[in-house]
Amino acid sequence: MGDMDLKDALAGQYRATLGMLLQCVERCPDDIWESGGPERPFWRIAYHAVFYTHLYLMPTEHDFVAWEKHFDNAASLWGKDNTPVDAYAKADLVAYIQSVSAAVGERLDAIDLEAETSGFHWYSIPKVDHILLNLRHLGIHVGQLQELLYAEGIDLDWISRR
Repeated sequence: MGDMDLKDALAGQYRATLGMLLQCVERCPDDIWESGGPERPFWRIAYHAVFYTHLYLMPTEHDFVAWEKHFDNAASLWGKDNTPVDAYAKADLVAYIQSVSAAVGERLDAIDLEAETSGFHWYSIPKVDHILLNLRHLGIHVGQLQELLYAEGIDLDWISRR
């Protein structure tokens, strides 16, 4: 498989998984949006997933420019940095997910999948492993949100959004 074939496959998987995240956000009722406690409400898990997807689609940590509506600690789910913050509006999070999804191809084109380092000092792995880790991370949180919705009787219909 050539580099461009792999990047096309990765882009398809990113778009499909971001589409699943988008569906979770769009179908989340208002009364669930801020549920889950002050430190891990539904909206924060969704924001965490898209924020880190956006961050790790950069060649290096120094290339990252945060979303214009980002505020400190909003993406944190663990430790001392997960202090309660005001929830994002659902429409804002939908727009953020859509913008990250729309840029996936461009972002992957800028990445050297053969790089020996991830480009992030806290990950000592090759870049291709980092990209796969990023996809896995996104999928884990989509599953977490899916389960929260299923527990409320809200069904999802996953479709390929490649």
